[in-house]
Amino acid sequence: MLRLVFAFNAHPIIIAVRAHSPPAAVENKTARFTLLLDPRKKALFEEICAEQDLTPSQVVRQLIREYVIEHAGKRPLPSWLLAASGRKRR
Repeated sequence: MLRLVFAFNAHPIIIAVRAHSPPAAVENKTARFTLLLDPRKKALFEEICAEQDLTPSQVVRQLIREYVIEHAGKRPLPSWLLAASGRKRR
């Protein structure tokens, strides 16, 4: 069990979370990808993401998944990638 403790106005808030083992075929979100873009485009992107209740990271991960699937050619695609995209194995 994971126990998170936060303080709000000096009052502790304790949240207990039961960890479950994720399926073996799950995306690992630990790699960092640095992207340079125009600040105005970034601000607009963040605004649109917020309107859709999505983080910019969620949207970029989805775009990358779709790009890889569409442009993989004859490469076999791993089940975790297809599962994350909602597509069936090809």
